[in-house]
Amino acid sequence: MIRVKRIVTATLAVLTLAAVSPELAQAQPSARPSANPPSKTADDDRLPPGWRITGTGAARQLTWTSPEPVPMGDARVEFRTGGRLLGRPVAAQDRRSFHLALDGTRIGSAADLKVLAGGRRLDAAGTGAGAGRTTPPPTGLAPAAPQPEAPLPVNEVDPGVPGPYRTHRGAYTLDPVRLPGLKAPVEMRGTVVGPTNAAGKRPLALFLHGRHYTCFTTTGEDGGEWPCKPGALPVPSQDGYLRAQQLLASQGYVTVSIAANGINGQDGVLDDGGAQARSSLVRQHLARWAQWAAKRSGAPADVRAVAPADPSRVLLVGHSRGGEGVNRAALDSLYAPPADQDGYHGPVRWNIRGTVLIGPTVFGQNPAPDVPSLTVLPGCDGDVSDLQGEIYVDGTRGVSRGTALHSAVYMVGANHNFFNSEWTPGQSKAPADDDFASDDTPDRVCAPGTRTRLTATRQQSAGATYIAAAARLFVAGDDRVRPLLDGSGRRAPSADPARVLSHAVGAHRTPAFLPGPGLAVSGGRVCAQVDPDPARACLARDIEGASPHFAAWEAAREPGRDAVALRWSRAGAPVAVRPARPVSLAGSDALALRVIVPPNTTGTQLDVTLVDASGHRATLGRARVDGLPGTGRTASYWARELRVPLSAAARAGLDLKRVTTLELTPRTKSGQAWLMDASGWKPGTPAVHAPALPRVDIGRLTVKEGDSGTRTYRVPVRVSGHGSGQVRLFVPQPGTENVTVRTVTVRPGGHDIDVPVVVRGNTRYGYDLAQDAFVKAVRGAVVGSHRGGVTARNDDPMPTVTMTPVADHVVEGQALTWRVSLSAVADTDVMAELALLPVGKGAELSTLDVTPQWLKDTFDASPAPARPLSKVVDGPSLVATVPAGRLSTEVTVPTVKDGLNEPVESLRGRLITYDTSWEPRPGPEFTGTVRDAS
Repeated sequence: MIRVKRIVTATLAVLTLAAVSPELAQAQPSARPSANPPSKTADDDRLPPGWRITGTGAARQLTWTSPEPVPMGDARVEFRTGGRLLGRPVAAQDRRSFHLALDGTRIGSAADLKVLAGGRRLDAAGTGAGAGRTTPPPTGLAPAAPQPEAPLPVNEVDPGVPGPYRTHRGAYTLDPVRLPGLKAPVEMRGTVVGPTNAAGKRPLALFLHGRHYTCFTTTGEDGGEWPCKPGALPVPSQDGYLRAQQLLASQGYVTVSIAANGINGQDGVLDDGGAQARSSLVRQHLARWAQWAAKRSGAPADVRAVAPADPSRVLLVGHSRGGEGVNRAALDSLYAPPADQDGYHGPVRWNIRGTVLIGPTVFGQNPAPDVPSLTVLPGCDGDVSDLQGEIYVDGTRGVSRGTALHSAVYMVGANHNFFNSEWTPGQSKAPADDDFASDDTPDRVCAPGTRTRLTATRQQSAGATYIAAAARLFVAGDDRVRPLLDGSGRRAPSADPARVLSHAVGAHRTPAFLPGPGLAVSGGRVCAQVDPDPARACLARDIEGASPHFAAWEAAREPGRDAVALRWSRAGAPVAVRPARPVSLAGSDALALRVIVPPNTTGTQLDVTLVDASGHRATLGRARVDGLPGTGRTASYWARELRVPLSAAARAGLDLKRVTTLELTPRTKSGQAWLMDASGWKPGTPAVHAPALPRVDIGRLTVKEGDSGTRTYRVPVRVSGHGSGQVRLFVPQPGTENVTVRTVTVRPGGHDIDVPVVVRGNTRYGYDLAQDAFVKAVRGAVVGSHRGGVTARNDDPMPTVTMTPVADHVVEGQALTWRVSLSAVADTDVMAELALLPVGKGAELSTLDVTPQWLKDTFDASPAPARPLSKVVDGPSLVATVPAGRLSTEVTVPTVKDGLNEPVESLRGRLITYDTSWEPRPGPEFTGTVRDAS
């Protein structure tokens, strides 16, 4: 195990973190490699192991260093304190050090600092980011997996059965394209698989892989740079979906899987994680396919070798960040993005009929509401482990017409990487990982070899089957496969033995009971999906596991995201849910409820009763629900869809046009449950017609601070499209933990979102001022670029840092002291580092000559064995911070009186400062001597 050392600040009033945007934090130059450990606050609240503050002034950064390299994945690495997002750091080339720019925002207790990726702790014991290489579990160590439920009934048709067509596989390479925000051009490469003997134009399925290593060498090295260094090859991630492509091609689809290494290697500087860039790349390829459909002679040879594609029937398939990319491409195809943010400026000559999103990210949490979607949630996802892709279902409720089917399928035992064979050990050309990390105690659900964990080939087969199901429903319009996707509880034998469960919103559902404003609950409570307050939160902080429905976003608290929590200790105590006004279930065949119960629980039973406006009651039936297999490392608090027929309501004379109350009565002795929503349901999939909606995009304005005066700027907001709609606006208050939230009605060309930012100029050195804003669609609107703001750059030079002795010749028991001074007062803390150097001639001050507590606090070291102070750590080892508004601070080294007869001992060091380019600037040397007290 790598031992983490510590450094100490001489004077640091408060621990501070960046209020700058994630974009700016990621745009900062990487700090020099971090071998030194964290600093200590003045109130003795030390940073946890692996953390430290580096740099000075506006270039200060909070750094976390992992003991092992963090694999390159799709989930973003985030620094959080408690439940609040501090920012998204930029990774150093070694993939061990992560740096977030600092300014004056107070974060409180350093003990609350966390490093998360997709909801998974990277800085906690047992969850090391370097874990995750494929290793079988030690025999006998893994507890038995939960017993599986009985197999679901077989569906009428199985979309995983190969079709009758012969296929051809090929590839094309076109000139690279330049995309906004990326320095290097992005490749235009595609792997094509299509039918050769299919008549007429065939529907097109385009695949986009996620964020993975971009380059590798024949000696097994991998990296995330772009372009690849000499001697390295691009990782062929686009070849990883051949099983699914082959299946679709045999069924008559033309398929292409496109490469996106050029985005993966550069998206760390993009505020949206590359969603807009990936959308641009997808639409660049779709434009080529539309051209080739019109003029086959201009197409590459391998495109001409397959049947012609029909761009009016397109299915987009995206994996991980590719999922977010194809969602944005679907949105951008209906509602044009701002030209300066987009890398495609041609006409839209295609029609996207649906999307498949596999373990997707959803950083913006703004799904395309009027494009049917299937989201695959891998139960053992070790990358996007919070399964945030559930928001592609939940986040569409109430936004638009609701006729598009949005389905989620939970695939028990699937991990993140194995859907792509080029990310799978034993199948890939480049190095590959099993992303679900195993520690010394193998996970009883997800460790390889357990009953519930899928092998790679079985996972890929199941994935191909459900991609084909989406193609058959969304593109071909075959409603017979809908029961596989919409919560009807059917299975496709070709996906066996994978257990795949589904639920959905939209299509022929009539929303009835949706937790939110105006909903009254008795016998239970309305709980907040995202809220740091334990009294409001749906899930307690100390629960084992997580919920995909409650995945966090930009804000620690999100109004409008609620559920109904039920907890009971006896059977028969009803929970009544009453909307603000009566709802209609007329015309529906059944009531569909999405209900969460804790993982690994079985046999929860609920009686479902409706009450109308006249007080008539009808018990529809009793529903049984079991929990998913889960552990503390899985996101298994996932809603099962329950259906109870409405026939009993009709027999009881209930007025289904005026239903006022839903009652859920537990029939088991004790338990918990959470109601996500309840809707009227009937079979079928309606045609989807996207309405004209306003589109909101938040931009970023960067200005200079100036030397004097006050200027007011505004966060740039563009509203395009048609009509009016509502969005929820979040405005963090710089320097505080407060976020202002309000619902805003927006109209094209309007200025309804007005966030003024006051910038005061001065001539003092300080940090950049950043005011951010971010939005989420609520009703009748869509959101593209969800985050932006105004950044005022500091334009004043850093003061000169000098060091003078206060007491550099002392006797034992006294403290060596130096004063670190600035040439001018600064508006931010200014930090310098002190490197301890070997003395050379004479005796050097050792670990036995200083106080043990100082040694422990400073270096996390003990006096024994005795060694020179310069040998305790490598590199700069002391930090001196001059607080904002002051001109100096002091650095002390307390010595001890040991009673021994010793020669004069010395300490030698050098002052080091850093500029904004993170290049160290060595300053003057200093020395101190200590003589015997006698």
